[in-house]
Formats: sequence, structure tokens, C-alpha cells
Amino acid sequence: MRRLPPLNALRVFEVAARTGSYAEAAAELGLTHGAVSRQIGALEQWLGERLFARSGRRMVATPIARMFASEVSASFDRITTAAEACGRPGARRILRVSVPISFAMRWLIPRLERFHDENSSIEVAVTTVSTVHDELRGGFDIAIRRGVASQGGWPNHRATDVLDDVDTLIMSAALFADRPIHAPADVEGHTFLASETRPGDWIDWLEAAGLSHLAARPRQVFDHFFVSRQAVEDGLGLGIGPLPMLDIDIVSGRLVAPLLQIRVRRTGYVALTPNGADGASLAARFVDWLAAEGRLDQARLPDRQTWQCRRP
Repeated sequence: MRRLPPLNALRVFEVAARTGSYAEAAAELGLTHGAVSRQIGALEQWLGERLFARSGRRMVATPIARMFASEVSASFDRITTAAEACGRPGARRILRVSVPISFAMRWLIPRLERFHDENSSIEVAVTTVSTVHDELRGGFDIAIRRGVASQGGWPNHRATDVLDDVDTLIMSAALFADRPIHAPADVEGHTFLASETRPGDWIDWLEAAGLSHLAARPRQVFDHFFVSRQAVEDGLGLGIGPLPMLDIDIVSGRLVAPLLQIRVRRTGYVALTPNGADGASLAARFVDWLAAEGRLDQARLPDRQTWQCRRP
């Protein structure tokens, strides 16, 4: 009978040592700071050895703890690999993905069937957050957030660029038929619709269109983009929307992009996985698929010539 240390405490210890912070370990694991501290204390009591020492306001891993954490992390990787190799063939595995609401509704979910067709043993469980800037909390395998992978702004996470973001003017097909827009000046007299989650969209687009003098015009503001997008589809006014998440609406004719040549580039989206995640895991496979879908979207982004064929 092996004399094993408490396994849950080992899991908490590995994350705390890897992140270098009780607070960050708590966030990654979805625990409180106190729960992390208690698990570390239980492991220290079992080992008879201090694993962390206070340095200012932080708890810092001791040299022996760093060595121990490296071995524990490698052991967890081996367990993960063995479990995936020896698991029951055909058994579905859950992949937890945290995604902003609009990204989930307008881009990810319509494409998930393609991923499932190629990976029938993986079930993607999507949870949503209200904005692209929501902090990273525990309880996910992958998080999608707005940002750039190369900036190094994602401590303790591996970042992969997934999707570029480009804004353009949008309106309903019915409104276009009634009051068509063929040139930037044609937007005057229309109602401008905006959302709190994408501030500054109108100001930037009007500047790109050479209409900065209209930036002070009042706008009807909704709390979230998917609400303002629906108001645009209902013909209540003009909106500014991200092309990658509207191509399905444009192709189907629900929305019209009348001045597609005027585009404002935005910070795109990245897929984030914890640094300790196995690089050959299910999460890595899903991130590769996301990046491939993003490249495919960029390659088929409609240009002015193809859009003219779709106009009502």
C-alpha cells in the first residue's frame, strides 16, 4: 500500500508553485485564498517540511518546494497522457471553454459542429462572460479574450492568436432598401446605434470615413453588442459591427455592410490555456482548430467587389 500525500493538496501545491502566488492559484482553481492556504498547510504537515516562506506580502516557494513541484507537475503530465491513452475508446471528454457572449453566439457556436464532426469523442462545454475583459477565473480549460499573444500580457497562460477583428458599418436590408447608403455622407439623418461593450466604435469609424464632425451626434446606446446588433437587424438604425462575427448575417441577407471599404482594425481575440496544461492535450487540439478557423475567415473576408453582388 503506497503512502501517498493528499492528492488534492498536491494539485493545489503544483498550481501555487507554478504561478508563484496563492491568489493566482486560487483564481486558476476556482478556490478562495484561504482554501489554497489550508491545502498547502496540510501538505506541509504531511511532509514535515515548509514549502512556502513569506516575502513581503507574498508566499514564495522554497528551493526544495520548487524541485518537488517540478516532479509533481511532470507526474501529472504522465498521468494525463496515460489516462488519455488508456481511456475507454469512444468515451466523450469534456473541454470547458470560457468565451465572451457575442463571440460565442456569432462566431464559435455556429462553427462547433465542424469541430465535433472531426472530434466526436470531445464535448465542448461553452460558458460565457459578459465582456471580453472579464478577469480569468478558474474552472475552464480554455478562455477566449481580446488581446495579442505576443504582448506577454497573460501571466501564467499560453496565448495563441485566434481571430482578427475589423469593424465596419452595418444596417438591415429593409432599411437599406428604404434609405440606401452609397457614400459616407449618406449616414447623416440616420439613427446611430451603439453598445457599452464596444465604446468608441462610432468615433473611430466616423474618423476613418472622413466624418469626424458627426462624432458628437447623440447615439442610442445598448448595454451589449448583441442587443444593438438585433436593433440594427430590426431596422432601428445604423450600427458598427465586427466583420468576423457578422459574415453569416451578411451572407444570409439579414444585415448589409454598405460601405465595406471603410474598415477599422481592432485588437483581435486570443485563446488562453494555463501554462501547466499538457501541450498535446485536448485543449491544444481545440486551440489549433480555433486558429485554423480564424485564418480561414481572414482568407475569405468579403471584399468590395464580392459584396456588390450581394446588395439588395
